[in-house]
Amino acid sequence: MFTLRFDMRAPGWAGPPADLYAAAIDMCEWAETRGAVLAVLSEHHGTDDGHLPAPLVLASAIAARTRSLAILLAAVPIPFWDPVRLAEEMALLDLISRGRVSYAFGVGHRSEEYDHFGADFASRGRVADETLAVLGRLVRGEPVEYRGRKVRVTPCCGSPGGPMMLIAGGSKAAARRAGALGFGFVSQTDLPGLKEFYEAQCRAHGHEPGIIQFPVKDVPTTVFVADDIDEAWGALGPHLLHDAVTAASYRPHDDTVASISRADSVAALREQRGPYRILTSDEATDYVRNGRPLPLHPLCGGVAPDVAWPYLERAAAAAARAH
Repeated sequence: MFTLRFDMRAPGWAGPPADLYAAAIDMCEWAETRGAVLAVLSEHHGTDDGHLPAPLVLASAIAARTRSLAILLAAVPIPFWDPVRLAEEMALLDLISRGRVSYAFGVGHRSEEYDHFGADFASRGRVADETLAVLGRLVRGEPVEYRGRKVRVTPCCGSPGGPMMLIAGGSKAAARRAGALGFGFVSQTDLPGLKEFYEAQCRAHGHEPGIIQFPVKDVPTTVFVADDIDEAWGALGPHLLHDAVTAASYRPHDDTVASISRADSVAALREQRGPYRILTSDEATDYVRNGRPLPLHPLCGGVAPDVAWPYLERAAAAAARAH
């Protein structure tokens, strides 16, 4: 059992982006029959390394090539979207995937991305609330009055009740938003009392708490499986370090996010044994036997597909042995 994550970062010294996108789709098709339970796609804009800016497009391509694999878009920065256009794309993707795509919505945390869209960073919470108040009804094809006009999205989604929607964030504001809407809550931090605050907000608004995901201490978020650990760190280390350094640069003053590493060298990243891990096959099998899916990031930091495939195949084999 394992998950896949793709953010499509491709620094200039890595493989061609077209090859990476083709590989991501191929890997999802291959992996869904070999123990993959979920593919996670992220979203960022205007980055130097081409971080995936249009996850619904990639999700559509993956959905067309798969039959059972669940797909999660996390996190989609909701203030960058027009709700009517987003609802149309979500409804169509729900039909194409037959209900396999779900969404974790956030407000974003990079002011550069707000500049990219000409959006107001200071009002992002209000805009998110306004959009989320109508999004579910729009996706379901219900008539909605939005900013003084009546709108109805056609065709509506195929899933009864609409696709699953969650709120992503690590703050009380995010937990309050999730509780008010009755959405599930995905937190990048494990702040004391945040889970209880979310549950109380749900009940205060007449909802039962939804799906909750909080980071687990000492659990990695990016795993590769290798026969020779030293050789693997030599081949993969620069890519993993690029991913770590870039992700950390997005949150320069925030060390509460579990997936962030402040390592500044490959050696430090390896020594840390934090979010980024390279495991032996036996270690990977034991990891799955302990009840956790392997969190794979096959193209992390622009790993070339011909390099990435053997690590993915080895991980799938190790996960299969756990059962």
